Amino acid sequence: MTAVALRFDSAPARVEGRPRRSRLAGLLLLLATVLGAPATGTTADAPAGDLSSWNDGDAKAAIVDFVTRVTSEGGADFVAPEDRIAVFDNDGTLWTEQPAYFQALFAADRVKAMAPEHPEWKDKEPFASLLKGDMAGVAASGEKGIVDLVMATHADMTTDEFSKIVTDWFASAKHPRFNRPYNEITFLPMRELLDYLRANDFKTYIVSGGGIEFMRPMTEQMYGIPPEQVVGSSITTKYELDGDAPVLKREAKIDFIDDGPGKPVGINTFIGRRPIFAAGNSDGDYEMLRWVTTGSGPRFGMIVHHTDGEREWAYDRQSHVGKLDKALTEAEQRGWLLVDMKNDWRKIYAFEN
Repeated sequence: MTAVALRFDSAPARVEGRPRRSRLAGLLLLLATVLGAPATGTTADAPAGDLSSWNDGDAKAAIVDFVTRVTSEGGADFVAPEDRIAVFDNDGTLWTEQPAYFQALFAADRVKAMAPEHPEWKDKEPFASLLKGDMAGVAASGEKGIVDLVMATHADMTTDEFSKIVTDWFASAKHPRFNRPYNEITFLPMRELLDYLRANDFKTYIVSGGGIEFMRPMTEQMYGIPPEQVVGSSITTKYELDGDAPVLKREAKIDFIDDGPGKPVGINTFIGRRPIFAAGNSDGDYEMLRWVTTGSGPRFGMIVHHTDGEREWAYDRQSHVGKLDKALTEAEQRGWLLVDMKNDWRKIYAFEN
């Protein structure tokens, strides 16, 4: 195995939070902590192969060195184009995940929008608490209550209907901190990295714990990654006839959680090749990073470390969103590149001056 071992010794600020739960419980329980023109953030903002928003330094040099080695014909580390597979987590790796995962904020907005059609929610938990802004009441409903919220907003509709709802939400909703559309709250250096890899004949995939059909309507516009190259969590879908028209209906039942150990399984199931490049930002990416970087031949593992509390957020071991603990501890010994957002990125968002 050829891996990259770099470490940045500057100590990042941290935020206090709850211990990390499973993706199913932890991601969804974030609802209880936060409720209350074409996007400029697309891959068209930077030329293909341009890493100009990366500061010159060890992190950028390590990426360029790896790509150069695996694409140099006749070299010891040359990798044929068909095997140049790169996988990226989404939440916290390609777009911001604070103060909560975008999908949790979407679910909360959907409950509020749907409430007039469901007068029974005024007396039914956890909907009643959410509509009153009682976050303690939402939290008291536990995992089951949060799953009820998500299923009410994500299921019992066709895939086309859900795709339109998601697309409309991204077109109108705005991030609570930046007051910009969510599709602008993506990391410019990571979009440049995606372009750089594709310019060198890599095929790029998203492998995320987020909902696959929540991401697919937006990933091509935002990252240049088409829907068929998105792997994510899913609920059960079944074929039905609506009159004489065939439709795919989303059911209120979890099918697959693409997080933690589920990520290597999802890669194997949906991609069918072991990638040579993996990027994540949290312990939810630990198993993916281990599986990718222990394969034969040249391998590259990378962790986006959130260290910039001014331009974005600073968090790692104690965060209730995107907790980075075990992977942070083992990064150096496993040869994973730690990318320090504060020091390695000249710009974080395309809209920065």
